[in-house]
Amino acid sequence: MTATNGGNRVPVEVGGRRLSLSNLDKVLYPDVGFTKAQVIDYYARIAPYMLPHVSSRCMTLRRWPDGVDQPSFFNKRCPGHRPEWLDVGIGPGDRDGDIHYCRIDEPASLVWTANMAALELHGPMALCHDIESPVICVFDLDPGEPATIVQCSQVALVIRELLAAVGLIGVAKTSGGKGLQVYVPLNSPHTHVHASRFALAVGHMAAKELPDIVVVEMKKSLRVGKVFVDWSQNSRHKTTISPYSLRAASEPTVSTPVSWDEVAEAAEGGPLRFTAEKVLERVEKVGDLFADVAAEVQQLPGAADSESAH
Repeated sequence: MTATNGGNRVPVEVGGRRLSLSNLDKVLYPDVGFTKAQVIDYYARIAPYMLPHVSSRCMTLRRWPDGVDQPSFFNKRCPGHRPEWLDVGIGPGDRDGDIHYCRIDEPASLVWTANMAALELHGPMALCHDIESPVICVFDLDPGEPATIVQCSQVALVIRELLAAVGLIGVAKTSGGKGLQVYVPLNSPHTHVHASRFALAVGHMAAKELPDIVVVEMKKSLRVGKVFVDWSQNSRHKTTISPYSLRAASEPTVSTPVSWDEVAEAAEGGPLRFTAEKVLERVEKVGDLFADVAAEVQQLPGAADSESAH
């Protein structure tokens, strides 16, 4: 894909699809001068690593058409002006009925959403052909100031041990902001209720291990200086930031899969923050550290009951 023009529309071909890009010189990250062209280039180049984790999902787009220092808005309903080849999935709806979400199943879809300044891509735990059955269980670790990624990493390591005790593996990634997330690949029949209850139970166990750090209650006043293990992200209607998605920060940070060695280093105060440029360099060296989430088949304790209830 090559596109260099400024305000005019530029035709490009991505994976056999013809697209028209616009306003490529527009600066979307003003603090560092990161342009729309660079956003599109990032998503085009990260596509081979990102697509296995966003395809076949009802994706929510968060758009910043005038840059990260200006208002944003969420697109749950896939825009009517989408290309005819861009598929949609029917997902959790609202009072007006079901919603047709964008499916991002190929590189051209990523480039098209990036051209709309959809900097952040948020995905559910289930695939669009069966939104009642999550293929992932997630622990969203949200630090309340003055807690930081350091405390999140400490909690993540405890969650990893708790998962291992019941024969499960977890995969970690940064939120791209202040937090950290641990994903448990399932890829087998479960329910959202089962996943939520399991995440809550593990959260309670983590709170016993780290009572001065972990909180599982929703009340925000309890989160000051602690890490909230947000088990509710496993609900049917919830989404989390997708792996390799950009974030709308002062610079183009990325929600980045990380190794457990890196999490252990961060628990001791090491850095755990990656920009788009670093992530592109990183995947060339280490590949997709999130690959197990799409491939590993696991069952949560009590999965047989979950399947019969499904």
